[in-house]
Amino acid sequence: MRNKIIKYLIIILLIILLDQFSKSILLHMITGSVPLFGNAWDVVSYPYLMSQVFDFFNIVFTWNPGTSFSMLRAIGEVAPIIIIIGTGFIIGFIGYYLFIRAQSYERLPLALIVGGATGNLIDRVRFGAVIDFLDFHVGGWHWPAFNVADICIVVGVCLFLLNWYLARRRCLKNIKENKIKGGK
Repeated sequence: MRNKIIKYLIIILLIILLDQFSKSILLHMITGSVPLFGNAWDVVSYPYLMSQVFDFFNIVFTWNPGTSFSMLRAIGEVAPIIIIIGTGFIIGFIGYYLFIRAQSYERLPLALIVGGATGNLIDRVRFGAVIDFLDFHVGGWHWPAFNVADICIVVGVCLFLLNWYLARRRCLKNIKENKIKGGK
């Protein structure tokens, strides 16, 4: 069991490091340094187009003070504190479930979610907002910018749901087979 815990802690740590490293590169390219803390808009004050990679993909620099898709931005100055506390509780709950109760098929998806959520939580504590920089678009329509942590969270949630569905399907199949064998 201890080796499994270490394995998933390493995965979480690698996600956090990759996320923070990618964001640090962008900060350094714009500001010439990588500040440890500060008000987001004092560090970089506006959305910043860095590079058009393809016709449908840009590298940008933007702050997200809200949650997914910038939700909760409208609640004002207390939003970062509420989001930090809420995110901390969610990470704690998922982490507890991951290391104490999760089935083997749930562990990798949960590690992806915890790693991604922790990466974004670090930004919120450091700057009061999350750095987003991947910008996909078609014509004038842009998907909200996102980051490496967001990718890990989305992939983790999708894998978790897929694994849950497949496990449920196997369980129902076993129940059905047992009823047929039992004559009921």
